[in-house]
Amino acid sequence: MKKQIIVIHGGKVFDTQKEYLAYLRGYKINIEKLKTKGWKEKLADRLGKNFEIIAPRMPNPANAKYKEWKIMFEKLFPFLQGNLVLLGHSLGGVFLAKYLSENKFPKKIKATFLVAAPYYGETEKKTMAGFILPKKLDKFQAQGGKIYLYHSKNDKVVSFANCKEYKNELPEAEMVTFRSRGHFDQAAFPELIANIKKLSNSLF
Repeated sequence: MKKQIIVIHGGKVFDTQKEYLAYLRGYKINIEKLKTKGWKEKLADRLGKNFEIIAPRMPNPANAKYKEWKIMFEKLFPFLQGNLVLLGHSLGGVFLAKYLSENKFPKKIKATFLVAAPYYGETEKKTMAGFILPKKLDKFQAQGGKIYLYHSKNDKVVSFANCKEYKNELPEAEMVTFRSRGHFDQAAFPELIANIKKLSNSLF
């Protein structure tokens, strides 16, 4: 039986349609980036045939809404096995943290990776499209398995302070810190691959 890894990609949130349209008008397309596969798309190749990568395309990532992502996420449940790994990059990370803090996951989770995840706490002045975290993440800590926090100190999209917020709320989580990886938009992520392979024998 293959070892399942569920990957939730990132996205953007806007409080108003006006803000979203302004973003679209100002957005500049990087055609080379569009033609290049990133590390998430290469996970299956890098990890090998013993792993099954499930990477759903979440609704409208350019203007994400938590309630919509929750509906799509739960459609995966009939296909999941126990002892799986969850991995969320950027908005995908805060989505997993919120979902697992507010809901009971139907299968046993052996590990959860939050990569460059923003921490949207209750003190946020905006709604963050419903991605606001609850005051306590105890339920996440209890059912999320071994939790890893991956973050780079030079991330200009999601500051390193967000990782520290998670560590404060998830004291048992392991922080893996980088100095110059930005928002992890690179084509390769060898450290993550190595960690998953290292864990695979003990986690599954």
